[in-house]
Amino acid sequence: MITVVGNLKGGTGKSTVTFNLAVWLALNDHEVKLFDLDPQATLSDVVDIRDEDEYEPAISISNSIDELEKAQDEEVLIDIGTADTESMKRAIALTDRIIVPVPPSQADIWSTQRFIKMVLDIRGKENMPQMLGFVNRADTHKGVRETGEAEDALKMLPYIDLIGTRLYQRTTYRRSFSEGLAVFELEPKGKAAAEVNKFASLVYQA
Repeated sequence: MITVVGNLKGGTGKSTVTFNLAVWLALNDHEVKLFDLDPQATLSDVVDIRDEDEYEPAISISNSIDELEKAQDEEVLIDIGTADTESMKRAIALTDRIIVPVPPSQADIWSTQRFIKMVLDIRGKENMPQMLGFVNRADTHKGVRETGEAEDALKMLPYIDLIGTRLYQRTTYRRSFSEGLAVFELEPKGKAAAEVNKFASLVYQA
């Protein structure tokens, strides 16, 4: 299955989500191939760190959209960025589904609306891929309303289904990413690990 992790707005956590999903799949005995189609190459950087430190399982990554078109019999995860519009559009044309991380702000809801329209323009109503949205970098304070409001807004958008869990704004995501590790590798019993395990299980119906 080909899965794009994308949105139009920067800072949504696409690379972190893509990397954690890839390691989770590899640890659950899936053949995984990553594609970094964002010119910022953040995903490539973290995989390089993982390779240098010889962490297992190793993760395979490519920056070639042409190689994506030849991918077979693997779980494929693609990190896209708006700086390379042509590669982004080609990835959307090929993908089976799109995971959309949405931080809890009105600006990110607007960006998600524009992203859905872009996908619709590329694929057409009759050939829309499955789109799964979720609130990423949610506030950990229960008194903050924006997270719930963002989820309510996502439920109202067409062509996108809400994943029934959140990933929160936690230091562990930044720390683990900078070390080439998934959150559940750095802190197996931490809150972030539990969040990602639940999230990945829902996304891949494990």
